[in-house]
Amino acid sequence: MKNLFKILILSCGLFMAGCTSDFEEINTDPDAFESVPYQNQLADAIVQAMNQWGTSLDVCQWAGYVSEVQYLNNYYDYKPTNNTYGNRWYNSYFGFTQLQDAIERSEADPVGSRYKMIRDACKVWQNYLIYNCVNAFGSIPYSDAFKGAEGVLQSKYDSEESIFNAILSNLKDVADSFASGFPSDDYGFLNGDLLYQNSAVSKPIASEDAFIKWQKFCNALRLRIAMRIVNVAPALAQSTIEEIFNNPSKYPYIDSINDQAYFWWHGSKPYFEPWYDNSVTRDDDGMADIFIDHLKKMEDPRLFVYAKPAETDGEYRGYENGAKSNPADIKAISRIGAMFRDDPAGFSPLYKASETYYMMAEAALRGWNVPMTAEEAYNQGVLTSMKENGVSEEDAQAYLEGPGKFDGSFGMLYFEQWVSMFKEGIEAWSFYRRTGYPTYIHTAKAADGVTPRYPGARSPYRGIHNDVPFRFPYPNNQFSYNRQNVLDASQGIENYVWGKQVWWDTRTDVH
Repeated sequence: MKNLFKILILSCGLFMAGCTSDFEEINTDPDAFESVPYQNQLADAIVQAMNQWGTSLDVCQWAGYVSEVQYLNNYYDYKPTNNTYGNRWYNSYFGFTQLQDAIERSEADPVGSRYKMIRDACKVWQNYLIYNCVNAFGSIPYSDAFKGAEGVLQSKYDSEESIFNAILSNLKDVADSFASGFPSDDYGFLNGDLLYQNSAVSKPIASEDAFIKWQKFCNALRLRIAMRIVNVAPALAQSTIEEIFNNPSKYPYIDSINDQAYFWWHGSKPYFEPWYDNSVTRDDDGMADIFIDHLKKMEDPRLFVYAKPAETDGEYRGYENGAKSNPADIKAISRIGAMFRDDPAGFSPLYKASETYYMMAEAALRGWNVPMTAEEAYNQGVLTSMKENGVSEEDAQAYLEGPGKFDGSFGMLYFEQWVSMFKEGIEAWSFYRRTGYPTYIHTAKAADGVTPRYPGARSPYRGIHNDVPFRFPYPNNQFSYNRQNVLDASQGIENYVWGKQVWWDTRTDVH
């Protein structure tokens, strides 16, 4: 038996040796790509980003839109886990490197000039990813973050100011590249364009139209980012916004719902729209009371789109965000409107056309040189938002002539922009951090009318801090693998997400 065992071992060894001598040849698939097509890398970067940054139901609580009504979790504990905030961090850096690979390989391609459209789109998406990351986390690694091949394995954290400046500069370069024209053939670009080609509401579009849509998205991002830093870098914000608004032939921007950036999901598992996917097995989220109460006070016709009436009595009713316990009857709380949650092939909004007009109105209120007056731009923003949500033109005009009539104030403008940004959780939370609107987030009280409600009653930090998070908490793995740099960057941050505010957040009444 022992000799038989030796023979079997020897036979296996000879067999494995024979296999490994031709291993590479035998295991090479003649039909497989030797490298990933550039358009595939772009497509994957878009989908993976939407899986992380397009699923902001949690942050929609921080923005004052929705509230948990059962199975109350720890959104109001704000403790870092790599399953939430850390995955968004990882997505930004991994996506950036994959897109950089596509850019560099396509530039070195013998017919590299043909792939200009892909490169321009990749660069826009790279900067969109880094913008999301610095916008949510604050200071992050950037200048040294992509130097692993050079041996830089622990990256310093760059200042937010330097990163925002770099992003605006990068997007300006891409905008100028767009303005210089594009190849006559898309060379696979449309196959990777899952932002505009994956639209459930339009037929496949021509390469020239897709190029122009990406061009408008690029310039719209420039507008958004410039306005984000208006309180800390007003000169740069003004020059960027005036440059774009006053030269639409060179720098076209999103000003129509036909061009707005919505990512439409495929609608089959695992590519369900995330809010729908969440609703299939759970019924955790209702509407926030501060949002419903504002819409009712303003007699806003979007109420009937954003929310469903309560099952108990047909009334529209929200619930306290971060409450200590479930409502007495969860069926008495409105749920998220069908347009936003009931479609497996629904959308994640990246940029709505109405945002452009609200920013133009703000620029006009600041005295900047833009094409419309503040009132004209405000009115157009409201009308565009109503149209985005399927409200009739008649109802939209009645709103503008009634409760929604512009009074010339920043406050009214900011409230309207907040309402229009529903489902854009991270952007709406960022808008609040910049402007302090909606003021309800900071001023709302508990049922006794005295006790501040934020952070929520379930949070261990209740009474210590008076506002929703200032930032995302740095992910756990940074403290494991880049410890000294993240500790340096964390100076002044308290309890993961409070204390030091992000660079462009200049509010003084929060802690």
